[in-house]
Amino acid sequence: MPSPRTPVVFIHGLWLHAASWGPWTDLFEDSGYQPIAPGWPGDADTVEETRANPEALAGRGFGDVVDHYRDIITSLDTPPILVGHSFGGAVAEKLLALNLASAAVAIDAAQIKGVLPVPITTLRSAFPALKNPANRNRAVSLTTSQFRYGFGNAIPAEESHELHRRWSIPGPAKPLFEAAVMNFAPHSPLEVNTASTDRGPLLLVMGGKDHIVPPAITRATHKQYRHSTAITDVEEFPDRGHSLTIDRGWRDVAELALNWLKKNGH
Repeated sequence: MPSPRTPVVFIHGLWLHAASWGPWTDLFEDSGYQPIAPGWPGDADTVEETRANPEALAGRGFGDVVDHYRDIITSLDTPPILVGHSFGGAVAEKLLALNLASAAVAIDAAQIKGVLPVPITTLRSAFPALKNPANRNRAVSLTTSQFRYGFGNAIPAEESHELHRRWSIPGPAKPLFEAAVMNFAPHSPLEVNTASTDRGPLLLVMGGKDHIVPPAITRATHKQYRHSTAITDVEEFPDRGHSLTIDRGWRDVAELALNWLKKNGH
């Protein structure tokens, strides 16, 4: 009998719908994996449906998202590989540290507890949500220009606008508020056991022109893992921004992830 395919769970971040992983799941399936791309709790099946019902997303925190994917993972027959982007990357780090996955690729992953740099571009990108304390329990959408600054600054404006039209959805603001205070909170949901030595390998990928998660954040995240003997690698795409998983150069990032997984026995 043929051996079962390794499951790969794709985890999106704020403001993008899970369907944006479509080209990735096709490539991973063609490469012999069994990919799935579930949405966050409250996401509808389509971009249009999710936009029409932002209340379903409102008030969802980072811990809710982690628990949601934990339930999905534990329903699988074997521990999966995780591929996460932005806050989805931080979710992947947390679940990997809990030994719920065999390996993880965290792309432009959001800050976890202990990561101190907060670049001005990060603050500006989060401002649409953080500017009003009442947004904590709301879902907030990005305008075309806000998406262009946060996601599409390293690609042509026309491409950024098209990606916003196709994939942008409201995002719960609560994870951003949780991240803003995580280094002062004794039990932050964004705390990750970075010292774990028995977890699977982790690849951190950064875009050199990312406004939401600039390289300083990813480098500081990599440093948090310095006390672990488990594999923790980092790779950079110097000319890419936060849209690197969905823009015309997505395949370069996906193939890097595939090659790294194969190199590490996955």
